[in-house]
Amino acid sequence: MGAQQKTHRVLGIGDRGEAPKADARGAEPVAANPEPESPSACDRLMEEVCERENLKQALKRVKANKGAPGVDGMTVQALPAYLREHWPSIRASLLEGTYQPQPVRRVEIPKPDGGGVRKLGIPSALDRLVQQAVLQVLQRQWDPTFSDSSYGFRPGRSAHQAVARAQGYIQAGYRWVVDLDLAQFFDRVNHDILMSRVARRVGDKRMLKLIRAFLTAGVLENGLVGATDEGTPQGGPLSPLLSNLMLDDLDRELERRGLRFVRYADDSNVYVRSARAGQRVMAGLKSFLTGRLKLKVNEAKSAVARPHTRKFLGFTFLNREQVKRRIAPKALSRLKERIRELTQRTRGISVDQMIGALKRYLTGWRGYFGFCETPSVLQRLDEWIRRRIRCFFWKQWKRSPARFRELTARGVTRDLAAQTVGSPHNAWRLSNSPALQCALTNRYLASLGLPSLRL
Repeated sequence: MGAQQKTHRVLGIGDRGEAPKADARGAEPVAANPEPESPSACDRLMEEVCERENLKQALKRVKANKGAPGVDGMTVQALPAYLREHWPSIRASLLEGTYQPQPVRRVEIPKPDGGGVRKLGIPSALDRLVQQAVLQVLQRQWDPTFSDSSYGFRPGRSAHQAVARAQGYIQAGYRWVVDLDLAQFFDRVNHDILMSRVARRVGDKRMLKLIRAFLTAGVLENGLVGATDEGTPQGGPLSPLLSNLMLDDLDRELERRGLRFVRYADDSNVYVRSARAGQRVMAGLKSFLTGRLKLKVNEAKSAVARPHTRKFLGFTFLNREQVKRRIAPKALSRLKERIRELTQRTRGISVDQMIGALKRYLTGWRGYFGFCETPSVLQRLDEWIRRRIRCFFWKQWKRSPARFRELTARGVTRDLAAQTVGSPHNAWRLSNSPALQCALTNRYLASLGLPSLRL
């Protein structure tokens, strides 16, 4: 029997005939749009978490997401073997309500806009499995109740849909935006307020205790474990769902006021027809967030402004009669900065390695920002990237004899090759020269595996 089959068998997620009967009775599948449940069903959520198919799916998702080890150093690859040995006692602790998560490991990553760092909390591999199993059960029940204007971390919803929704409001004449930024939202969520929202939806006291335990498990930082009195550490599977639950109050308030808005996680934009209306909305929302949810608005990053002056999920909008999506200037700057890093001659890598790294990065970038409606921008970026690569080749060839030999071997006339090699201009200037464009054609660069940003 294979290792994976053994793990599934220990978890009770193998053949249906191998599952304990008690599990089967307490683990009926939940429909995508569940009917209101009876109190007895609500009290048996933990049995649902431990149901074999739910665990099988959770283990598959955790393994696919990979991720760094937590405080115990256990890798995701080592998790199945650990479960084969310890799952019976882990399952018992979950069903008895005594499971105790480990502290999360604190890591800091730079924010994309260069504005400081984002603190992530990395749970242990086992805690990630448990959180994922809990997430799958709760999300099936909670997600259908969330606002239609909420898009972040929800099944079947995406950032592209959120941007398109915002574009539709602007096109309809709502050409002022209340751009709301919550100050360190994930770090400042009030546990008591959050748990009161969870308790409205969850009757299983074991589940309430487990979620509270995840929130208060502590953080290992600089070798010391500190208490976590507030916040939902980014990095665990359950955190996005809890954040959506917390901000569901904000969504309902906006709907109650009849406002047009789009929310993606803690990034909220409200669209109105005038600056005066925007100022009224901003004042009201600040009062609501601080009073009801104990959350603080980041004054420096929030504003009432024209949409084309603000960015939303990496995009902004052309200020024209026909509203079009375009890539935000900061996103373009980050792309160019990354391309410069990948095409530096001093990295000491081969052309194949450089092209491979570019391909991985550009394919992902295109998959997201290809959603823009400004193809001329993508065309100019393509041209700039190809110029960077020609510059890389020119520097790699180093000396004049090698440069002359490479140019003539690639179809450049001897006179033009000699003129280019003898030019006093620097590598960047020459990267746009007729000789290098002839020697390193667009078709040749594409044959090396360089993708185009234009779909």
